[in-house]
Order: sequence, then structure tokens, then C-alpha cells
Amino acid sequence: MPVIPKILVFAGSVRIGAYSGRTADVAQKGLAMQGAEVTRISLGDYPLPIRDEDLEKEKGVPDSAVKLGRQIAAHDGILIVTPEYNGSIPPLLKNSIDWVSRVRTDGGRSLKPLVGKVAGLCSSSNGHFAGIRCINHLRAVLVRCQMEVVTPECSVPEGGSAFDGDGNFRDERLTRSMEHLCRTLIETSRMKSTRIGA
Repeated sequence: MPVIPKILVFAGSVRIGAYSGRTADVAQKGLAMQGAEVTRISLGDYPLPIRDEDLEKEKGVPDSAVKLGRQIAAHDGILIVTPEYNGSIPPLLKNSIDWVSRVRTDGGRSLKPLVGKVAGLCSSSNGHFAGIRCINHLRAVLVRCQMEVVTPECSVPEGGSAFDGDGNFRDERLTRSMEHLCRTLIETSRMKSTRIGA
């Protein structure tokens, strides 16, 4: 019987009605329809100060970073949906990644949540370029954190008109793109989980 992969989904914005949040909704449904066990979280539930080495030296890695790292570690793969701010990664998302990358232990046990973790990426924007500049920056950061980032990705342009009344994509090409990403993320996460468990 095939392993059911556990996938964590979150958006890089916590704004009400954010296109990244709506895209994450589509991803959550798509992953579940293809047989994954999906957990959806909000970065707003893991508040963190601006990454600061002096702060870390004085107080250690914040509890919220450890909790977020624990969530990531507990899943076979993650799917991140990022908005684009000035052509790059939004500060909420970048700050969260930077802090989690500093997690080394959890309750005395060794923990490096990002290392070797499988990740799928989506982007969204209200413009024609669909956040593709940001997604390239995010990919580079995650690879630097030793994550395994799958291709393809799903980038959603014209976010204000991209969704129908049920929250699905209006464009069939976007629907197929999301299905392909979800399938690839599930298969890669399943294979990696099987190798680790072997």
C-alpha cells in the first residue's frame, strides 16, 4: 500500500483576502484530492521578531521558530505560496525562513527542519508577471538552506480576477499547472519518505 505523504501548506502573507492565501486554498484542495494528508497553517500563528544575531545570542532561537520548525519536520513535504514585494520575497516569509534555518534542537533533540525537506512553490501577484521574480529568489534561498525544491511551480497572474466564486482558478491552464505541481510534490515526498523509512 503506498505511503500517504503528509504535506504542510502555508502562504507568505497573512493579509485578509491575499492572493497567496487564496492560491494556498487551491493547493490544499488539490493535494487532498490527490491523496495527501494536508495541514494548513498561517505564519501569523508563529510571530517572530526581526532576525537579529545579537538577539539570538542573548535569548536563543524564539519559541515560535522552534514550533514552526517542528511543524515542518513533522511533514514529508511543504508547499509555500509567496506573494511578491518589490520583485522579491516578502519580509514575513523571509524572516520566518531565516529564523527556522537557525533551529538546531528541540527539547534537547537534534533538529534541522529545513535540511533535506521537499518543497513545492507557488507565487501570486496582481500583475502579469505572477510573482515569478520572487519565486526565483525563494527557490535560491531554500536551496541554500539545503531543501529539495521540486519543479514545476505554479505562478498565478492577475490575482484579483484569477479565482471564481468557489475559490477555484478560472483559467484551466492554471488548474493543470497546480495539479502537476501537487502530483510532483506528493510523488517526490513519498519517494523520499520511503527511502528514509527503508
